[in-house]
Amino acid sequence: MDRAFPFLATNDRPPKPRTRGITEIRGPYYTPMGPRYLQDVLETMGAYVDALKFAGGSFSLMPREAVRALIELCHRHDVLVSTGGFIERVVTQGPRAVRQYIDECASLGFDIVEISGGFITIPTDDWVRLVKDVQAAGLKAKPEVGIQFGAGGATAAAELAAEGTRAPEWAIAQARRFLDAGAYMIMVESEGITESVEHWRTDVPARFVDALGLERVMFEAAEPDVFAWYIKNYGPEVNLFVDHSQIVQLECLRSGIWGTKGLWGRVVTYKGSERAEVPGRGGAPARAARRGGRNAARRGRAR
Repeated sequence: MDRAFPFLATNDRPPKPRTRGITEIRGPYYTPMGPRYLQDVLETMGAYVDALKFAGGSFSLMPREAVRALIELCHRHDVLVSTGGFIERVVTQGPRAVRQYIDECASLGFDIVEISGGFITIPTDDWVRLVKDVQAAGLKAKPEVGIQFGAGGATAAAELAAEGTRAPEWAIAQARRFLDAGAYMIMVESEGITESVEHWRTDVPARFVDALGLERVMFEAAEPDVFAWYIKNYGPEVNLFVDHSQIVQLECLRSGIWGTKGLWGRVVTYKGSERAEVPGRGGAPARAARRGGRNAARRGRAR
């Protein structure tokens, strides 16, 4: 990308396709999103968007060609497209509906099928079977796990509190099984952790990272305070899901060019030998040649 103001330093960001520092943005749900609006987003910030997620099954209300147009636009900007967790609604309609759903996702060009279970109770073995079915169709399975039953919608905090929460160890054990079954990444639901709670459960993300590794999980970060906390605690290469309206603010934090008082000037990366050589200074061969010349001069003086 030919970035404006290239002389101003920013944190190094891995190029696409990234395996760390991945940003997934929400597509149509809280607001409509057509190709003209999405084009504006991707033309200006597409270099920092790795995936776009349809939420709430919104694609099922849209014309088929409109869905395809949005997906193709994303692909032109090297952005993967996720279904969101709508499959938990489809599962209630039986195996045939699930097979048709996966086939239609592949036909339309989706890349990722998120497999959620926030509203339903489903045996882990059945969840694993869904992961394998999605992978067999040539799509990326992305299970979503969490500790809050009833998560994933606009449920009031009091209602969620009445439902109670699961033990983090159970969600982590499920995530391990999904990864073993071929899932490419785990989405961690924010309800019960940083959303719709009186006090954040900061211990839960730490347990996921410790058990699975930072690159294997993505955290839902519904508010700026939340994604700022993740970057402050896990660095700019933590994988995050945010609303499309927050992509600029998030990337300002990742790149280290802006931030709140708690993060101003404190978000940095160090790539060591991976960094580009300074123009005019030469690379490793040039440095070796200079060292060789100095050594020869010393030997000459010694004689």
